Amino acid sequence: MILYLHGFRSSPQSFKATLMAQALQARGLSGDWLCPQLPPSPGQAMALANRLIEQARDERAMRVETDMVVIGSSLGGYYAHCLAEHWKCRAVLLNPVVYAARDLATQIGRHTQYHGEGSFAFLPEYIDELAEMATSRPARPDRYFLLAATGDELLDWREMADWFGGCRQLIIQGGDHGLSDFQAYLPQVLEFALAPA
Repeated sequence: MILYLHGFRSSPQSFKATLMAQALQARGLSGDWLCPQLPPSPGQAMALANRLIEQARDERAMRVETDMVVIGSSLGGYYAHCLAEHWKCRAVLLNPVVYAARDLATQIGRHTQYHGEGSFAFLPEYIDELAEMATSRPARPDRYFLLAATGDELLDWREMADWFGGCRQLIIQGGDHGLSDFQAYLPQVLEFALAPA
C-alpha cells in the first residue's frame, strides 16, 4: 500500500502524484494507492493520514511496518517522515521540508491552490501544529529513500541530506523544487516502494 502526501498548495492532481498513480495502474496496483487532498491544517492533515493508514491496516489485515510506504513531497515529505517514525514503515521523501515550523512561518495568509480554483487560509496556529509534530532524525535510516534536488529554489537540499544522513539518497544535480524531471527517477522510487520489506 502506498500513501502519497502532496505538498503545500498542491493536490492529488499534481504532476508527481499523477505519474505515480498511472504507474501503479499500469501494474494493476490501483487498489494499493491512496492520495488524499490534505487540509491546510497540519494537525488535520496528519489526523487524516493516520485514519487512512488505520483503515487500510484494518480492512486488509496488513502489517503497516512491512506493507505500507508513505511518499511525501515538500510539506508532504515532513508529514511522511513523522508518519514513518510513528508507524515504523518505509518512506520516500521528495525534496522534503525538514524544519517545517521555520520554513512555513513565511506562508501565513491566504493562498490559491496550484490545481483548481480554490483558495485557503494558512493560519498562525498551524505553525504551532507543525512544531508540535516535529520528530527526531530517522531511527531506522534503512527505511528511507530521499530524493533532493540541488537546484531546489525553495528549500536547501543540504539540510535534507544532513537530516537524512545514512538513508538511501539520490542527490539530483540541478533540478527544481517540484522535481519536474520526476519521470526519470520514478523507476527507482517504485523499486524502493514496491520491494518486499
